[in-house]
Amino acid sequence: MPAAAPFNPEDIANAKYTERPVKEGVTTKKLICAACDIACTVVGEVQKGRVTKVRSSDNPIFRDNICMKGIIAPKGLAHPNRILHPMKRVGERGSGKFEKVSWEEALSDIGTRLKKVIADHGPEAWAVSTSQWNTSTDHGLGRRIMNHVGSPNWISGVALCAGNTAAVNRFTYGWFPFGDFGNTKCIVLMGHNPRRHSWTPLYNSIRGAQAKGAKLIVMDPRRSSSAERADIWLPLKVGSDAAMMFGWLKVIIDEELYDKEFVKNWTIGFEDLKKRVDEYPLERVAKLTGCDPEMIAEAARVYATSGPAVIPWTPITDMQRNSTSGIRLQTILRSICGNVDVPGGELLQGFNPDIINESEIEMHHVLSDEQKMKQLGSRDHPAFTYRGQLPFREPTKRVYGQEYANLVMGCHMATPSETFKAMAGEGDYPVKAFFFLGNNPLLSYANMPLIEKAMMNQDLIVAHEQFMTPSAQLADYVLPADSWLERPWLHDMFGWMSTVRFSEKAMDPPGECRSTFEFWKGIAGALDRSELVPWDTLEDFYDYRVARTGMTWDELVKTEVHFKKPAFRTYEKTGFATPSGKVELKSSILEDLGFDPLPYFREDPPKDENYPLMMFTGVREDGFFQTGHRHIPEMRARHPEPEIYLNEKTAKTAGVTEGEWVTVENQLGKIKAKLAIKDAMPDDLVRVPHGWWKPEMQQGSGHLSGALDYGDSQLCRDDADFLDREQGIPHIKGIPCRVVPLVADVAASKPAQVSRPVMEPAE
Repeated sequence: MPAAAPFNPEDIANAKYTERPVKEGVTTKKLICAACDIACTVVGEVQKGRVTKVRSSDNPIFRDNICMKGIIAPKGLAHPNRILHPMKRVGERGSGKFEKVSWEEALSDIGTRLKKVIADHGPEAWAVSTSQWNTSTDHGLGRRIMNHVGSPNWISGVALCAGNTAAVNRFTYGWFPFGDFGNTKCIVLMGHNPRRHSWTPLYNSIRGAQAKGAKLIVMDPRRSSSAERADIWLPLKVGSDAAMMFGWLKVIIDEELYDKEFVKNWTIGFEDLKKRVDEYPLERVAKLTGCDPEMIAEAARVYATSGPAVIPWTPITDMQRNSTSGIRLQTILRSICGNVDVPGGELLQGFNPDIINESEIEMHHVLSDEQKMKQLGSRDHPAFTYRGQLPFREPTKRVYGQEYANLVMGCHMATPSETFKAMAGEGDYPVKAFFFLGNNPLLSYANMPLIEKAMMNQDLIVAHEQFMTPSAQLADYVLPADSWLERPWLHDMFGWMSTVRFSEKAMDPPGECRSTFEFWKGIAGALDRSELVPWDTLEDFYDYRVARTGMTWDELVKTEVHFKKPAFRTYEKTGFATPSGKVELKSSILEDLGFDPLPYFREDPPKDENYPLMMFTGVREDGFFQTGHRHIPEMRARHPEPEIYLNEKTAKTAGVTEGEWVTVENQLGKIKAKLAIKDAMPDDLVRVPHGWWKPEMQQGSGHLSGALDYGDSQLCRDDADFLDREQGIPHIKGIPCRVVPLVADVAASKPAQVSRPVMEPAE
């Protein structure tokens, strides 16, 4: 669940609560946790200048929103292996040899080398990979500097997770909606499985809605914990989400269960949509999805008639060869059933007028049209690139007051696979400088062999990190990053919602760790462009951003939330932020870009008999976030080794047994993992965990701390059959593979131990 918990901001402002007592010598700070991507409101207890405990909020609205990752954060961030000083590579790239240098020395050399790359190859030869999920925020300053310098090649993991959803949602109704869980009557989870320690606020919101009588429909090949609680569970074939939604639309349109008045007055393309939907009778959909046609029809009727209903964001449709069509079908279901911008449905909030948002900070208007069109991937896969998003400039200004809306950072990105090809010398032009912040690119995108080749071909690599990740091991400079405990945070919901939340600074960063604000201010100075970040401190910058409220940052940070009063059906005054001003069931922009303006379904490529199973990846164990937290003993004790899941029948056919080390292989690569038998898995499906490496293992090329043994990105293909056409993102929910016993022995490694009692207050 990206961004924050679903809540009514007025409830927060009016909440009555008493702060819990604390021990003598302990002070408290109101914080927003960034141990994962959902941003729970929590409390940090500070003793002798250090956070010794993170606990749930005193506000009853947030009190249940905390998980193990937030609770253990003070210990994880105090690990003795944390990078505390700038590090410069002194051996060959990948040697794992670094020496300590000063920030001033590092920035001076980085500036000199980056300016040379730009002079030799053009500004587009500089690429950056990061996201606010990983760093909490870079404040829009990274894009601001790149736009002034002239580089359009910013990439992010949000290309596969939420950012691409936001960009594709715009093709239908101009914004990315957020569900009103407090008033909804029906919730549809498409493969998403929120749990007590994973997307905790969403888990709590769903449980709360069910307690008030809301229906829950779950589509998932697995018998997940959400499926166990569902009113209807559709165990669809992996990767068939778009086909399932066509089946729903067939029932809803044929039985006239849609909102006829809304469709008539506020949509275009309904008749064309109906013709496309007629290509998917329930018999065909049942064959494509493996689900009973009567159950498909029942689920469609429940969604259409139980409303208002919500289809929460799901990472599953973000990561498929039919991703654009799948996301579009979600938007179409919301629209024709009358669930857009209504209480209990999906809200289009827009910007908060009192806060200077990050889209403004980024200053996309200064990047020339010529440079925008050089953005990697924009020719063949333009959906979330500048080429695909520029047609929204006028509609967005008309409805939301400004031309550029970089929702969830996903609306003006380069395509990752094309960027790595260019870095490897296989693109339209060379990319020779690569920065990544709070990001582990080798394990975060598809096709690790290509990414490793790309990184080895760079003239300059800079990482801003807390720990020496596999990707950081290939960098020229690794600069030490602060954490969410060690800086204030203005959380603007990643440009998605109008509610803005605040987090206090709880302690000073250790060693020479610096924030992303300080990082980008330093880079601006190193490029002789100090005027791009004119604020002296992060607090000064926040004073600038909140000035319209009439309050200073120090005053505003004491509150928990700043919001504009929720409004509904705002389109009746402004229209939708699309070229037509209406919900475009048939997208005019996709048609102008040369793509099918209606959703469609591409069936699986022909099967290779050598790879009889299908795998999906992207799933994380609850104690980990993305590729992080594997250095924390308590988390590794829960999951000491990477595990794949099979059911007993599939394991027997593959000739493997519970607890055995196995190899998962396909045409791209192979990984090692232990086998766990899970009855909840369907036949012939393999669950592969995401982002595995082991910090305690040997660093440098040939090892990369186990990433070359366990990293699932080695199996994630990005060839044409496994890419979404409009976005160019990989299909990782249904990849052909096989599972075989591992021939060589694998020694289980022990996680590094913390050498001091970091949960105790410092002397």
